[in-house]
Amino acid sequence: MKKWAKNGLIGLGMAALPIAAHCAEGDASTVATTADIEALQNNLNIVWTCVAAFLVFFMQPGFAMVEAGFTRAKNACNIMMKNLMDFSIGSLAWWSVGFGLMFGAGGGFLGTSDFVASDYSSGSSLNWTFCIFQCVFAGTAATIVSGAMAGRTKFSGYLAYSAVICAVIYPISGHWFWAGLFGKSTGWMEAKGFLDFAGSTVVHSCGAWLALAGAITLGPRIGKYVGGKSKAIVGHNIPLAALGVFILWFGWFGFNPGSTTAGDVSIGYIAMTTNLAAAAGAITAMLTSWLRYKKPDVGMSLNGVLAGLVAITAGCDGVSFPGAIVIGGVAGILVVLSVEFIDKVLKIDDPVGAVSVHGVCGVWGTLSLVFFQANPAEGYSVMGQLGVQALGAAVMFAWAFGLGLVLFNVIKFTIGLRASEKEELRGLDISEHGNEAYAGFQIFTSH
Repeated sequence: MKKWAKNGLIGLGMAALPIAAHCAEGDASTVATTADIEALQNNLNIVWTCVAAFLVFFMQPGFAMVEAGFTRAKNACNIMMKNLMDFSIGSLAWWSVGFGLMFGAGGGFLGTSDFVASDYSSGSSLNWTFCIFQCVFAGTAATIVSGAMAGRTKFSGYLAYSAVICAVIYPISGHWFWAGLFGKSTGWMEAKGFLDFAGSTVVHSCGAWLALAGAITLGPRIGKYVGGKSKAIVGHNIPLAALGVFILWFGWFGFNPGSTTAGDVSIGYIAMTTNLAAAAGAITAMLTSWLRYKKPDVGMSLNGVLAGLVAITAGCDGVSFPGAIVIGGVAGILVVLSVEFIDKVLKIDDPVGAVSVHGVCGVWGTLSLVFFQANPAEGYSVMGQLGVQALGAAVMFAWAFGLGLVLFNVIKFTIGLRASEKEELRGLDISEHGNEAYAGFQIFTSH
């Protein structure tokens, strides 16, 4: 992301001046002044950033479809409710507390102003737009957690941690990396020169390491590990998951290009790097699964798309096109190997591969961007920047995973985090909500 652009319509302005000069011969009121051009640019910035925010919001049903499709039919309603409440509770938590902690004035570690964000009369009219744009990012960080904890989490416990993530955990770490985007403070990692244009670390790794803490605290689904070996629990609706991935791919054109928060020429470039990385991730994940499993696995290929998108998010504004392909392609390989490792070696049950997609590939994207800068600044040091990037990735892991363990254990020993064995076997749709996603079909299981 970058600060508000004031001159993104230079080309339009230059084109308008001769026309204005010509018109001025007959009517001075038609002259396009600098103020007119700036007002036009400001309005364009608002429109583009709002459209991008709406695209990122559309990722919410994408995540819901991916999670529901990759898990059992008996939990589909529960998953839809979780994703609905992520954004509903998260929006209020963000508006009242989270925005101030992340973007308020402060000493680099914590925002201390702009709570109950509503009065921007002294600032740019873009401020309301910036608030809603950042709100949908906070919702994304929270919903990542849902997939890793699917199929066995109490709904009340889920609501509790979703609120805390959007109100406190995500905003505080976000302040360290992105506070300067609002111009009232500079985060301490931001001051070190950490690069993360649209959030491979700030958004995706934050959600992933919280998800890892949640999955560990919960334990695996019943029947997942038998005799010390991993047993596949097949998703009930792969076409639904595939539709979710296509929606996420589409929404990412708001996530990354929208992070310009300005209507300027960089939008197309960022869209190109984003798309190239996603395509490369899909292909390499497919090939990797084909080599390992003798068949081109659909689920792994779909996660390859998301892996490429997550990885390119940090450097989408600055890496070269070939670099974007390499970043996305390696992410596609990593996600297949990582899902296997977490499942079969670490024996951590992550039904949708959220930790691999958003955590492992988020770190890869954060680090790898240093090698593929299209136009590095004078004096740019690959190794120096790599050190800063590694520090930022480590800081996020320590913060999100550490706080996640505390949060989930507090919930576990108070209101409760995991559904009972009976509720899990019956399905959370009936147990938690009294609904069925597929009424009339036998979807209950004994394991």
